Amino acid sequence: MKNIFAIAIFIGFSLNSLAQQLNLEQANRLASLPLKCLQQEYPNKLGQLLQDSTEIASPKALHPSFYGCFDWHSSVHGHWSLVYLVKRFPNLKNRSEIIQKLQTNLSKENIAQEVAYLSKKHEKSFERLYGWAWVLKLQQELSDFNEPFAQDLARNLQPLSDLLVERYSEFLPKLYYPVRVGTHTNTAFGMTLAWDYAVCSKNESFKKILKENALRMFQNDVDCPFAWEPSGTDFLSPCMEEMGIMQRVLNEQEFLKWSRKFAKSLFDKNFAWKTAVVSDRTDGHLVHLDGLNFSRAWHFYALAKQFDKFRHLQSVGNIHFNQSLPSLVDGNYEGEHWLASFALRAFEQKGF
Repeated sequence: MKNIFAIAIFIGFSLNSLAQQLNLEQANRLASLPLKCLQQEYPNKLGQLLQDSTEIASPKALHPSFYGCFDWHSSVHGHWSLVYLVKRFPNLKNRSEIIQKLQTNLSKENIAQEVAYLSKKHEKSFERLYGWAWVLKLQQELSDFNEPFAQDLARNLQPLSDLLVERYSEFLPKLYYPVRVGTHTNTAFGMTLAWDYAVCSKNESFKKILKENALRMFQNDVDCPFAWEPSGTDFLSPCMEEMGIMQRVLNEQEFLKWSRKFAKSLFDKNFAWKTAVVSDRTDGHLVHLDGLNFSRAWHFYALAKQFDKFRHLQSVGNIHFNQSLPSLVDGNYEGEHWLASFALRAFEQKGF
């Protein structure tokens, strides 16, 4: 199937041009993945802490907004993917169905129940920071979408986003040491999407908290060990995620000075980084490495777009992007339920 997918979408493109644009045909293919699982309750992985037997319930009963796509955070960024595509492609296939499902899942009543769940004292760390970050990404996308249905959904989601801004503001000063893994709890990734939301929402106090804590945790870092990456189940690059947050909180001169100490090898015009290889896409953890290729790509694109000194990284991003894009629709739910979001995030950073 993946060979058919690659041919159907990219016929007429050379390997080096696959990542150049997001067209309607590709958008329809990518939208089909979260659309298929947005209201698919099982299989499901809950991150629930049970206080007693009264808290045992089905995923949909616990999380009426975000019960699909295997787990809570994947459901959140599946919603983001569909909003992103509906906004940019007015002729998107199944547009009416997508909007209907978004309106059902993101109703005011359902979001209120999500807020109630995350307001439980023993669930204060639920989906911290990864799921929190994707909620703010979804909020940003909806708030910046001028169609009436999107503005309604933005208002519905806002109480959950407000709660998570409070949680960030409470938690980050207490996090003495950043988490530098390549999976969900990576601190830099969780702060990067939060920063973008703070900028979009003009929340200066939140920006201040994010910047102060990013500088505290990362400003003195040097010589990130690129050769140590990836670990076996990474979908984020610890080195590149740190680059991402510092790219945002520092001005251009400060960032380039910091980068020469932290990631000197990236300035080399011949910089190359071997793409991650997935040995078994039916394994839900090993398939993470497809996500790593996409997340590396989105950082390379962002750097190349902003800085002349990093223009050469765009081709490195293309290589990573092209490594995993043809495998998105391969029939394996382990990757299909979430990887479209990572591909779209790379497209977004490229400028499409």
